[in-house]
Amino acid sequence: MRVLLVGAGGVGTAITRIAARRPFFDEMVVADYDLARAEAAVAAVGDARFRAARVDAGDRSAVAALLREHGCDVLLNATDPRFVMPLFDAAGEAGVTYLDMAMSLSRPDAEKPYERVGVKLGDAQFAQSAEWEKAGRLALVGIGVEPGLSDIFARYAADELFDEIDEIGVRDGSNLTVDGHDFAPSFNIWTTIEECLNPPVIWENGRGWFTTAPFSEPEVFDFPDGIGPVECVNVEHEEVLLIPRWVKARRVTFKYGLGEQFIRTLKMLHELGLDRTESVTVPGAAGPVRVSPRDVVAASLPDPATLGASMRGKTCAGTWVRGTRDGTDREVYLYHVVDNEWSMAEYGSQAVVWQTAINPVVALELLAGGVWSGVGVLGPEAFPPRPFLDLLTEYGSPWGLREQQTNSARLASASPAAAA
Repeated sequence: MRVLLVGAGGVGTAITRIAARRPFFDEMVVADYDLARAEAAVAAVGDARFRAARVDAGDRSAVAALLREHGCDVLLNATDPRFVMPLFDAAGEAGVTYLDMAMSLSRPDAEKPYERVGVKLGDAQFAQSAEWEKAGRLALVGIGVEPGLSDIFARYAADELFDEIDEIGVRDGSNLTVDGHDFAPSFNIWTTIEECLNPPVIWENGRGWFTTAPFSEPEVFDFPDGIGPVECVNVEHEEVLLIPRWVKARRVTFKYGLGEQFIRTLKMLHELGLDRTESVTVPGAAGPVRVSPRDVVAASLPDPATLGASMRGKTCAGTWVRGTRDGTDREVYLYHVVDNEWSMAEYGSQAVVWQTAINPVVALELLAGGVWSGVGVLGPEAFPPRPFLDLLTEYGSPWGLREQQTNSARLASASPAAAA
């Protein structure tokens, strides 16, 4: 397998450090708009299978040419969602397998953004699924941690843990702190603003996809491994658009543990118009220049890839599932926790980007070995989950399963009869 990795930021660099320990590929070309960043990622692994290149991720023709130049048969997209479609199309043009960790961007409904969906995450990619299938090519979309591992957990629950599923709810939380910063997102701020301020999507059987207001339906979720209770709120995320396509459930949600201060800051950015992607004119030393307010925010904050040494705590990604098994109510939480101290010591990558990066590498290995295969535009749920989860554990990053107290048990324990 010969891989073109586009994007040498925090996640891309972590991918190289994880992949360097595995023998399944022949070459990985690490390409970035900033050649020096790609060269630094390659130099850090000290592996002859890696080489650096410069490419503009927004230039479809240039990316397709680079794929052909190096004889790559896979394109792994580690850029932010703005570049999904040019990279997706470049892979299609070059006739290679495509993987990403976030799907094509959504666009809210113009009239009722908090009631009905407009253009959904991934719509532009799924619209081309028949063409990819006809060509015998695979586009595996949303194969990071969330989406990605969370979706695999959903498929595993449906296959092995439940007879019927009432709700699948992805729940993400952490107790991470960053020394010396009041506001320092641990992931790409451009993406964070996009998913947190867009209308969250919910799916219900019989109703389909619909939207609600940002940060709606707060709930406190108790995360494992010492993280503890974190308030989580509805956020737009790919799992809600992916899981219902392959997994049968009555309801699918995504909630993120953001914290009161983080939500307050995002709301302020929105009120000031600093979340906008459309360019505005500002004075410059050489005259007026056009800039995107969101790009200015991103440039003003520390690069998440550089925060590892000052981060403390753990991050947890997981999927909560409620339903029945053998006629009995059941709830479980399938989860994956990464301790920042461990990921920094073992890989030199902070926990959030490392947790995202490991999953596409595992998927690449399964594809290289023929354990996973398919054609068309597919999500992680379309593949058997057990081989992925077993290989993830083999990589030295095991996952967990926690039995939860069911709704009926909670109600019984709170009743006067139960107390007596």
